[in-house]
Amino acid sequence: MSDSPELLFDVDPAGIARLTLNRPQARNALTFAMYQGLIDHCAAIDADTAIKVLVITGAGDRAFAAGTDIAQFRSFETAEDAIGYERFMDRVMGALERLRVPTVAAIAGACTGGGAAIAAACDLRIATRDARFGFPIARTLGNCLSLGNLARLSALVGPARVKDMIFTARLIEGDEALAIGLVGEVVADAAALRDRTGALATLLAGHAPLTLQATKEGLRRLQDVHDRTDGERPGDDLIRLCYTSADFREGMEAFLAKRAPNWTGR
Repeated sequence: MSDSPELLFDVDPAGIARLTLNRPQARNALTFAMYQGLIDHCAAIDADTAIKVLVITGAGDRAFAAGTDIAQFRSFETAEDAIGYERFMDRVMGALERLRVPTVAAIAGACTGGGAAIAAACDLRIATRDARFGFPIARTLGNCLSLGNLARLSALVGPARVKDMIFTARLIEGDEALAIGLVGEVVADAAALRDRTGALATLLAGHAPLTLQATKEGLRRLQDVHDRTDGERPGDDLIRLCYTSADFREGMEAFLAKRAPNWTGR
């Protein structure tokens, strides 16, 4: 895969691939094209047996990724727009989960919304102490997470902490993220993050690839809920409830206008 301006990709001689979310001016907020690029890169990695590990990070030190670019939701008009978006997001996260090689999220700064979902879909997470994680949708957009994303988060930190994160809309910093199991390791700063991530990727690249692949896929099968049925899926009614509401439209417009939303529960 060739580089695009917003999604940079390279592979070193040891077989360590690095994918950089590259919109630092927007705190690496993801466009739909960037999400599709993640899917495409995963397919290319699966086809290239020389690649042993994938590291995902964000450009600059301010953010891993601050979610989906909110302006892209302005085109939503129907319930099926919402269902289609969440199906698309499930394909993105599923591509990461099904990737035959280990994935490592190297996280500095903001890691929220879709960015936090990508991090949760990776196999391992390393963060700087000043990293901030969360899904502040209860105070911003008024939308909801798919069952697949809820399942991933619950597997990492448990249902009670998922409720705490989403109900309070607070952001969790590095040390707390480590304490609750949201990340596996915390380092001092961005420079230490690059060094530690490189060392971990080198370690993984030297291990038995089939052992890593089988372990990763076995665990995925144990907790997979979002691909069990075709057509209508469990949780689609909840997606429609939120994304077709007046509150979602109000939250989106308020976010883009940088004002507080006026929630009505409709």
